Amino acid sequence: MAPLITGLVLSGGRGSRMGGVDKGLQLCNQTPLAQIALERLMAQTGVAPLACAVNANRHLEQYQAWQVPVWPDTLLGLPGPLAGFLAGLENCTTPYLLTVPCDSPQFPLDLAARLMGTLEQEGADLAMPLAPEAEAIAQAGALGQPMAQPVFCLMKTTVLASLKSFVAAGEGKILKWARQQGVALAPFDLPRDDPFAFCNINTLADLEAFRPSAPLHP
Repeated sequence: MAPLITGLVLSGGRGSRMGGVDKGLQLCNQTPLAQIALERLMAQTGVAPLACAVNANRHLEQYQAWQVPVWPDTLLGLPGPLAGFLAGLENCTTPYLLTVPCDSPQFPLDLAARLMGTLEQEGADLAMPLAPEAEAIAQAGALGQPMAQPVFCLMKTTVLASLKSFVAAGEGKILKWARQQGVALAPFDLPRDDPFAFCNINTLADLEAFRPSAPLHP
């Protein structure tokens, strides 16, 4: 059976909060962050196996060594994750694209299945997780109000034209575009869910201090 979903690891950022290094290639427990994300996409449960790719703009040969397609940004001058969304939508051949950032090494292994369930139930073109904010948990000592996690996005590839129009107008905010599409939000704050599943690593100090609350490898 041909894959329905292409899973795309977003590793095309500038790594400015890490001093300009290529964040996806920084080691976490001896494994590059982007490779951890790629392995978790390949291990998604409850859905047919995903086709997988990486969005990167530097050190392409190192990413290509992982034996998956590597898609650089196609629109120069568009910073941030939407550039990766656009590269994924322009290159993938499946009906759906699922994006994940390279710096969240413990996102759920049922992410794709739950987002797809919500997308289909609500008849939407996009779905995103609704989950606790790790920084807010650390500051308040409690889960607090769940928030949309916009870089984790399951989308129909038919939204490509809409995204092109959005960025051509000079826009760059994921949530603004997603809300225009009528995004569906899937709850990931259930009792069985890891409240730190969507935590991200922004700095080298974060990377040094990171201790997973769930196994990095399935």
